[in-house]
Amino acid sequence: MYNVYRDEDYKWIRELMTYPQTLEKNLGHFENTSQITVPSDPIEKVIFQEKARKAIRKVAQNRGHLLLAGKPGTGKSLLADMFNHVIDKSLGDYIRHREAIVAYPGKDQNHVRIAYAEPDRIEEYISMANQGIENARESIEEFSLDKQINSVTKVKTALLWVTGASLAAGIFFPPAFIVTGLSGIGAIFMFMQENNHKVQEKIQQELQNTKSANVKHLVDMIPEVLHDPRRDTNLMIRVSEPNSHNMKGGFRHDPYQSGNLHTPIHKRAYLGAHAKAPIIYIDELKTLIKEGYMSSLLEIMQNKKYMLEGGKNTGSGAADRSENYLKADNIIIACCNHDTLHYLQEEGDGAFLSRIEDKGEIINMENSVPETKENIAQVAQYIKQEIINLEREFDETWGTVIEKEGLAGVRRRSEQIIGRRLPFDYRLKVREFSRNAVAEIIKELRCRASDGKLSCILRPINGIIKTAELEAITENSEFVDPGHIRKALREHTSIEGAVSREIFEHKKDLKKYITSMTDSIGYVVGLAVIRSRSSGQMFGQPLPIHCQINAGGSDVVTAPGKLGDIAKAAAENVRASIKKLLQRVGAPYVGYEMHIEYIQAHDGVEGDSASVAMNIGLISDYIRRPVSQKYGITGSLTGEIILPVGGVTEKVRSIMDTDLTMEGACVPWQNKHDIEPLLVNAEFEYIQKEEVPGLRIYRTEGKRDPFDVYFCKTKYNAYRILMDVSKEEVEEMITDRSKQDMEAIRNARGRNG
Repeated sequence: MYNVYRDEDYKWIRELMTYPQTLEKNLGHFENTSQITVPSDPIEKVIFQEKARKAIRKVAQNRGHLLLAGKPGTGKSLLADMFNHVIDKSLGDYIRHREAIVAYPGKDQNHVRIAYAEPDRIEEYISMANQGIENARESIEEFSLDKQINSVTKVKTALLWVTGASLAAGIFFPPAFIVTGLSGIGAIFMFMQENNHKVQEKIQQELQNTKSANVKHLVDMIPEVLHDPRRDTNLMIRVSEPNSHNMKGGFRHDPYQSGNLHTPIHKRAYLGAHAKAPIIYIDELKTLIKEGYMSSLLEIMQNKKYMLEGGKNTGSGAADRSENYLKADNIIIACCNHDTLHYLQEEGDGAFLSRIEDKGEIINMENSVPETKENIAQVAQYIKQEIINLEREFDETWGTVIEKEGLAGVRRRSEQIIGRRLPFDYRLKVREFSRNAVAEIIKELRCRASDGKLSCILRPINGIIKTAELEAITENSEFVDPGHIRKALREHTSIEGAVSREIFEHKKDLKKYITSMTDSIGYVVGLAVIRSRSSGQMFGQPLPIHCQINAGGSDVVTAPGKLGDIAKAAAENVRASIKKLLQRVGAPYVGYEMHIEYIQAHDGVEGDSASVAMNIGLISDYIRRPVSQKYGITGSLTGEIILPVGGVTEKVRSIMDTDLTMEGACVPWQNKHDIEPLLVNAEFEYIQKEEVPGLRIYRTEGKRDPFDVYFCKTKYNAYRILMDVSKEEVEEMITDRSKQDMEAIRNARGRNG
């Protein structure tokens, strides 16, 4: 009897069953997270990144540069903040800027000079200059026409007296009225002349603003403070979209471009991160590359100084320059993904990477870490840290409400948010995680990685922790338990997860329909996976496949649809393995056309994890043996051996839904550790079918709804589970079918001949 399993293999499968006890033992140092202590050292709060933590301490010692490369959510930004914290506590007093940066007019209107000086001294100098200008302004006589106005007023008054006197005399001597008329006309003229002088005086005083105009050239000479270290005390500047403006600085647009009212160049200058901060944190290096700033950054890192220049080649400020250099002795902390890192390796023969390595280190962030006792303890610590953060958020949001309205006010307002009545003893406070809830988070981290490791992409886990907390708070539970975690996982999903869920609902009906309408010959349920780019989470999907193999044609394999290169190569490998089997069993040579169809895989298929499923489908059609539609299968086929693939945990978990009516799965032997997370908080037992070992996991409490997982080393193990045939039986059936095909071809040729 063909058997590739050794006695040790069966023992190893039984050892898998001890995983929940091992996990519980590793979590045995606490009952709930209230017993977890958070380290005081902020660097130790970044979990799973031991190499990065050591590098931060080492690089901080010599003020080196740091490049963090890794997937989003692995802690790059947090590590940058921790680096800033370490530098601030250790060398902050020495590397923090102490001098103010001032600008004053240069040799002409397009040049500015930069100076460094003590802030108090600069402030004193500017204050003295402003006072001198104010004194000069006050010493300027205000424009006045008082002499002209007074002389006109005197003449007007005299004429009015003459008019009055002549009017009285005219009563006794009528010819005197002639004098009255003439003097009255003269008084009116003098009145008009007086008003004319007053209006002219007011216009000159208000519109010409003579004092300010006379001292403007002095005001334009006062230096401009571009950076005051007493006000801007940040040791690190975070730049999310680096470009020449926010990294170097420049010159603003001149709002007064006519006459003598233009703004002097030093009043329009502003500084960027290079001049203002000792540490520059570039959040996403890819943006810097797109902006074309890499060459400038390399030059500044090399020379530690730069000239302040205008903006574009055309427009305001294009000709503006500084006459002397600005200091730029910066520590560069940069983050990027692996695609950007690959570009940096080729760009300029890795010039930027060389600058980093010269005085620092390039750190590849861990995507996954082994599930050791130390790392399990770090997960519990991380959960405790998130609980503390959530407690702080509650205090910030609800602290004023508690102070003014008490806990009853919080309950009343929470009912309006939640939309239902809450218990009388409801309290809006964080709940600690029970030990089993922590185990459920560890299970999720295991499911998002492979090879017995924990995923290091923790940002999406934050949302799950908070959602589970809110579920426990809403139910007024004493602790967060595994049920809250599972509910949070169903509700807190990525865009890919939502799409995957919709596809899965469709696949349920599709799978049931295919099973009811076919004899299951040539049909096999493969297992696919969708990976979220943002969270790293994988979402399994059943992948129905239909295969046909027909004699009499040329040796070709057809796989219609949007197949990737790896999937196409896998199909060709399946054809080669079947041909090799035919030769090995001595079957007569017959040309075969092989057709493989991924049923309603509209978005295409990539990868080789369905190659063993394709092989089973083709063999099933060839020997006319039905494939059990109750089992899914995944694995990469090489000859007879089934090799490991990714996403096995999620693939299996996806078809454990009882509505799908699946009863088990076949997975590669080397993926056996990926089944361990499915045993957490579940009942299970060891099983074996013929020579193939497996585990039976009960999906419902009370040992109901069993789900069998078999660990296959070769394709013949998969034949045994899915078609219930042995290696010898398969080879015999293949030989018989080949002889029948050869005989049929000969008969057909004879009739045609």
